[in-house]
Amino acid sequence: MDIQGKRIVEFGEMSLANSREGHRILFLSVIGEIEGHDLASERTKTTKYEHLLPLLAHAQDDKDIDGVLVLVNTVGGDCSCGLAVAEMISSIEKPVVSLIIGDSHSIGVPLSVASDHTVIAPTATMIIHPVRLNGTVIGAPQTFDYFKLIQDRILTFIENHSKADKKILEKMMLHKGIIAKDLGTILVGKEAVEAGLADEVGGIAESLAWLHKAINH
Repeated sequence: MDIQGKRIVEFGEMSLANSREGHRILFLSVIGEIEGHDLASERTKTTKYEHLLPLLAHAQDDKDIDGVLVLVNTVGGDCSCGLAVAEMISSIEKPVVSLIIGDSHSIGVPLSVASDHTVIAPTATMIIHPVRLNGTVIGAPQTFDYFKLIQDRILTFIENHSKADKKILEKMMLHKGIIAKDLGTILVGKEAVEAGLADEVGGIAESLAWLHKAINH
């Protein structure tokens, strides 16, 4: 296996260097669960945030990289680490496009809207739901204040990087009856565009077309 192949296997990253436009694109995939400070089980497909952060820093600093394509198909994961990755994506001073090709759930939503342009496949979904914390939860007012603080951070980020309104997002987050035994809202394809969370419905062709056009300008 060559170096490029190993990087795809280990980090879900590769360089698209032979485009028709002559641009060099860094391709990153965010799949499975966003693994943060705690290790997931060996059976869980994960994207490690400690892998993504250096790759995003490299994308910003490497003069030969013209733009970034982020492929998203995630069920969510560590809120703090996912938000850190989203902040890194949003701070890159080069064109960045995200393509939701399967699912963008929970903390995957801020990851998807952190880019300059978000494309969602017709059958792909975005799910907004309340923050869930694993482990022992102490039944005290401070605990619920902490939950609300995390949710406010996530909703504020989404509002600042999309066309969605924070109050409407909060209503979608607390909506009953759509998700079995839980709260939240499922948006499929064009519904995410109508809600202001994605910019267009499409696939890889639309994503690369937007990216090449943004680089040229």
